[in-house]
Amino acid sequence: MDGRWPGWGADAGLVVLTFLPALLSQPYVDTSGPAWTSLTVYETVGVGVLLLRRRLPTTAFVVGFGALFAALVGSAGAGAKLSPLVFLPLAVLLYSLGNHVASWRRTVSAVLGVSVLSVAGLWLNRMTTDSGDFQGGLDVLAALAPMPLAWAMGFAARTRQELLAAAERRAADARRAQALEAAQATQRERARIAGEMHDVVAHSLTLLVVHAETLRARGGELPDWARVQADGLAAAGRQSSGELRDLLRMLRDPADAAPLQPVPGLGELEALLDSHRAAGGTAGLTVGIAPESVPGPVQLATYRVVQEALVNARRHAPGAPVRVSVDGVAGELRCEIVNGRAPRRGTAGAGIGLGLVSMEERVGALDGGLTAGPTGDGGFRVVATMPLERVDV
Repeated sequence: MDGRWPGWGADAGLVVLTFLPALLSQPYVDTSGPAWTSLTVYETVGVGVLLLRRRLPTTAFVVGFGALFAALVGSAGAGAKLSPLVFLPLAVLLYSLGNHVASWRRTVSAVLGVSVLSVAGLWLNRMTTDSGDFQGGLDVLAALAPMPLAWAMGFAARTRQELLAAAERRAADARRAQALEAAQATQRERARIAGEMHDVVAHSLTLLVVHAETLRARGGELPDWARVQADGLAAAGRQSSGELRDLLRMLRDPADAAPLQPVPGLGELEALLDSHRAAGGTAGLTVGIAPESVPGPVQLATYRVVQEALVNARRHAPGAPVRVSVDGVAGELRCEIVNGRAPRRGTAGAGIGLGLVSMEERVGALDGGLTAGPTGDGGFRVVATMPLERVDV
């Protein structure tokens, strides 16, 4: 209803502006009964055709023109005159004809139709009145002469609207083409990165797994501690190989992003800490929230944060005890990883310096927050918080 009101309001205003002036000026032209009768009938018909000018512009123009000439001829035959302002609705109908009719055949047909009506009306007017004052002439021609300008204005408005619509379509096509080109460029870059990762990382990781399995096969020749290390190395290599395959598949085709193996979550944290212990570390785990109540993306992010924190602890604080705690607090999951002071110096230049950045981006993608920094006793603390209610993934 609200969307229709502006259109009806415009129509009402146009009716007032086109028909009221003739009513107001008629008393200064002719106050006879025939004049008022012709004017009233004409304006009644004119209001109807004016309201139909958008839906039936050609019909409205022909009927409106016919009603105007009938009013003029009828009043002239009765010896009455109408106000020259009765031609105002005709200008509006001509504007609508130029603005809404794109077919030249319909436009020419309408013009020919009103031409026939004009000739017939003039002939009938000559036949029904003897007075030269009511036979029509230059006064009618003077009123009709500017009318083609109204049609030209409507035609120009329609042409401008079509040009604007064409420009908008071209802009939309250009945006779609640009988006398609960007998507193709992104896919090409994904494929290139996937190829580089496969050539550089997958080959080395495969060799690592092969060597670890070779050591396991000759476990009888190794001391106990070496066998444990070889088992942990082989398990870590197989897990990393599987995750790398999933990552390469996603890079090559984002639509085929379903992982080949289960996504790690809170239930795999104990196994993750076992691998840390197998590498010579000391770690403790406390989980105060049921895994099934935690959304999958939050579980995966928590696993990755703990995984990266343990790697950093092994690099920078080898041998230091690590304490991992996961709990739900006020609608959020809180994960804290704290390592103590290192009994020996870490490996100089270990890592590429993007571990904390990666953790922060992963947690931030879930509307969470991450803080990391040294503790007062020489250790290091990482705290990640992520909402449990709303996860936009």
